[in-house]
Amino acid sequence: MPIPRICLLTLGVADLARSRAFYEALGWKPAYPDCDKIVFFQVGELAVALYPREELLEDCGMAGANPAPGGITLAHNVAERGMVDTLMAEAVAAGGTVLDAPRDKPWGYTGYFADPDGHPWEVAHVPSLQLDEAGRIILGGPAAS
Repeated sequence: MPIPRICLLTLGVADLARSRAFYEALGWKPAYPDCDKIVFFQVGELAVALYPREELLEDCGMAGANPAPGGITLAHNVAERGMVDTLMAEAVAAGGTVLDAPRDKPWGYTGYFADPDGHPWEVAHVPSLQLDEAGRIILGGPAAS
């Protein structure tokens, strides 16, 4: 069983360029400066992403939810595709609800579940994100194999 962790905190934002400028003004350095679809920052051992809020809600199967969640998702990234299905099944067995069943997306293989309070969690295998031996995301390095 993988070690429980939060690898990535994604903030749903109304204006990606404005939010990026805000965090850069605070001294945060984007890991991939040329990317204009999502912005990643390394924050200690945690990675933080900024992503358009409406796209985030659509991605996790919560578009049109009323009330809408607070514009944040938690993510558990894994090194192998099959681990996504395993962790999703474990979450459901523990009382979670599937929001978006695991499927292929342009960046990898991901699914979303909600915890009993409705907080959305993504379980993701993203080949372009490097994970270290402890399963932490390391931004700016070579892609994981």
